[in-house]
Amino acid sequence: MDAVIIYESLTGTTQRAARLIGDGFYDHQIGAQLYPLASVDPAAVAAADVVIVGTWTDGLLIVGQKPAKKKKLEQLPPLAGKPCFVFCTYAIHPGKTLEKLTRIVTELGGNVLGGLTVRRDHVDDDIADFVAGAAPVIAALPPRAAPAPTPPPAAQDPAVASAEPEPAAAP
Repeated sequence: MDAVIIYESLTGTTQRAARLIGDGFYDHQIGAQLYPLASVDPAAVAAADVVIVGTWTDGLLIVGQKPAKKKKLEQLPPLAGKPCFVFCTYAIHPGKTLEKLTRIVTELGGNVLGGLTVRRDHVDDDIADFVAGAAPVIAALPPRAAPAPTPPPAAQDPAVASAEPEPAAAP
C-alpha cells in the first residue's frame, strides 16, 4: 500500500505530525510520500492507495475555526473515491475544523474513513494513536486495480511474412 500525505503547516507542528504519520506507516509496511499543500504532485495522488490531508486550525482562539488555506485545499487534485483520512492540529480548541476539512475532501471525491484532531502539545501521542488505528484499516483495503495492460503489437503470421509477393499479371 502507498499513501500520499498532504499537509499545510504554519509553525511546523502540522509538518511534524505529517512526518510522524509517514514514519508510523513505514513501521507498518505502508509507503508514504509527503507533500506540502503548495507542491502536491497530482500524479502521486492519482497513484496512491490512500490519501491523508492535514492542516492547522485557522481562526480566533475559540470561535470561527476552519482549516487553514481552505481555498487551496479545495484545489487539490480529484480524489475519485480514494480512501482518505484527515487531521488538523490546534492550540486551544479545533472547533469544527475537522468536520469542515472532511467536507472539503469529500467534495473532491474522497471517501473519508476517519480523522483526528491533534493538540500541538500532544503530537507524539495523538499521532501514535492515529497510526495505530489507521494502519490496520489501510492494510485491509482491497489492492488498487492495476491499469489494463497495453496489448502487444499484432504479430505477423510467419507464413505471410516470408511469402514472396506474387508477380503482377502481364497486360
